[in-house]
Amino acid sequence: MLYQLASQVSGILMCPQCQHSLQQTHGGAKCGGCGLQYRYMNSGALDLRLQKPQKYSLEFELGLPLLQYPDCVFAPLLPNPMPQVDYSGMATPNHLSGTMLSHFPRAEGTSSLALDLGCGDAVHRDVCERAGFHYVGLDYESPSAQILGDAHSLPFCDNSFEFILSTAVLEHIQFPFVMVKEAFRVLVPHGKFIGTVAFLQPFHSRSFYHHTHLGLLNTLQYGGFTVEHIVPSATYSVFVAQARMTNPFPGMPKSLSRCLVVLPHVLSNVWWTIGRLANRGVTRHSHVLSTTGALTFMCRKPGD
Repeated sequence: MLYQLASQVSGILMCPQCQHSLQQTHGGAKCGGCGLQYRYMNSGALDLRLQKPQKYSLEFELGLPLLQYPDCVFAPLLPNPMPQVDYSGMATPNHLSGTMLSHFPRAEGTSSLALDLGCGDAVHRDVCERAGFHYVGLDYESPSAQILGDAHSLPFCDNSFEFILSTAVLEHIQFPFVMVKEAFRVLVPHGKFIGTVAFLQPFHSRSFYHHTHLGLLNTLQYGGFTVEHIVPSATYSVFVAQARMTNPFPGMPKSLSRCLVVLPHVLSNVWWTIGRLANRGVTRHSHVLSTTGALTFMCRKPGD
């Protein structure tokens, strides 16, 4: 029931269809504006997905100079020398590196909320709660989510979350500009948005847009965010992504197929190392940036 959600969470819920507040009912919630009824699923998740088509207007300004960006925005991520949260001794998801975790924010108060946008199996709950946040997991269909919702129309009031985490989700969004606008809307001023997105990964799970570093920067800046870091993975190259996510040689044992695909990864690194000796303009980072399988982003919502 709605009362099972923390009061901090139930207080920020709104109708995704008309943006009006929700009223608790037996077995769900009702919109006080348009009258739509929302129910609990057998999993216990409150289903706040759109019930009918909705228009969302975006505006783009054409004829501007090409995207401008500081050189440092794509630099390798260094560990935060003064992390806000101590994750030592804690089992954390493999896809969240220690360096990445060192940049996670700590909750500013006892009622602070963190949104796991596209939460899947809710594996980030402990990480967010360790930082002092009340965890809110939203997914479109996962039974592990507290709330079922559409990232294109988040069922939350403006300025609700201090922190949004979204890993390997943006590539699966049909209209990424809309999702980023929505994330910006529900984040508090100065709030932090951290996530990952596919680049040179194979098509998977209805992925729509795999982002280059410039494409990701463009999307986040369009949403209104101040981008702090866009970081290519040095260990998860296009070759490794192919080996882990698909079998490029159907019928071949997967172990052998992985070996064959990883070999170009090794040779590519060797060749770029040799190239650096012959041409000082060739850098390890430029190689990683052009062949990475995924990008990590960190940005903030500006404040007054």
